[in-house]
Amino acid sequence: MDQHHAVVIGAGIGGLTAAAALHRQGWAVTVLERSASLEPVGAGIALAPNALRALDTIGLGAPVRELSAWQGDGGVRAPGGRWLARTDSAAAARRFGDPLVLLHRATFVDLLLGRLPAGTVRTATATALVRPGTQTEPARVATPDEEIEADLVIAADGVGSRVRGALFPGHPGPRFTGFTTWRMVVPGLGLRFPPHETWGRGLMWGSQPLKDGRVYAYAGALAPAGEREADERAGLLRRFGHWHRPIPRILAAVDPAAVLRHDVRAMTVPLPAYHRGRTALLGDAAHAMPPSLGQGGNQAVEDAVVLAHRLAAPATPVPEALAAYTRDRLPRTTEVVRRSLKAARLTTLGSRPAVMARDAALTAAHLLAPGLALRALDGVLDWTPPGGPDVA
Repeated sequence: MDQHHAVVIGAGIGGLTAAAALHRQGWAVTVLERSASLEPVGAGIALAPNALRALDTIGLGAPVRELSAWQGDGGVRAPGGRWLARTDSAAAARRFGDPLVLLHRATFVDLLLGRLPAGTVRTATATALVRPGTQTEPARVATPDEEIEADLVIAADGVGSRVRGALFPGHPGPRFTGFTTWRMVVPGLGLRFPPHETWGRGLMWGSQPLKDGRVYAYAGALAPAGEREADERAGLLRRFGHWHRPIPRILAAVDPAAVLRHDVRAMTVPLPAYHRGRTALLGDAAHAMPPSLGQGGNQAVEDAVVLAHRLAAPATPVPEALAAYTRDRLPRTTEVVRRSLKAARLTTLGSRPAVMARDAALTAAHLLAPGLALRALDGVLDWTPPGGPDVA
């Protein structure tokens, strides 16, 4: 029987996970990436228990768990340093069966690339969908050099997905949420501190130590769409430089050129489906969400292994497998987007009375109902993949 061929558009986390999962099942896979290289920008990714169990299905769960750096407590703080709510890694592992693993995106990308044959990924290759395919006709994509037919096209081309626009031209797509985010990775400073998020008035900061000694930091603020500063680090110092330790020291060590800023857009109106014909949408292309629950990359990993699971049955036509993928993923990811938007509104409240009420509620809930923050993640982090792990 002829080997099936899949084209993956986009070599981000979701696209590479899908490629690895399909390659494991015997598919020939071509990954087309428009960027000139696969060197990920300076950012971290938090892989939650749901994604770790998904990675077990392609044999990557154990290597990722070995990179876990979170040991001990952490939680949410006020700008002056007062703890509003605390939890610890052991409690998270007990509740959800696994730790939260924070690592540099480059490390995770290298692990995924190690599961693919040499030459699978082609960089500096802009790609357009020519036709999505049908029950009887293959899909077709075009690059500057050629057109490629495939049994399957996976569009993992991000929040601004051109493929999504081609499949669903009448859909409004992701909408601006009203706030912007910054991300940065800081070299090791010899700092020892519990991981935390700090919530202020229309502002949020996160400091997360990585296992190699570096620090992944991120921030959010209410801001107009498209607003930029000549020196983003200076803007961060103005907003956060007077907050509690170690935030000022982290900011002092940031290379201004390494600060990434992005307006946050989310799929507030769900798509009608995550597929058409032989073409599937995956990750941010399908269900962009705020980073408030840290689930963007995790949901892309889930998408990838569920899609591969649905395509595993050789007798099932690809369009039928993709319809099952939509049925599996659309309700779940719509709910995760909704919960992420709710969390984003909570972390970026702008009025002083609302912030005071929020902080008081967090403190009271922590004192009266320890573990409430973890329970709020029930239904998200406790997901398990179909088919069970295959860790060989």
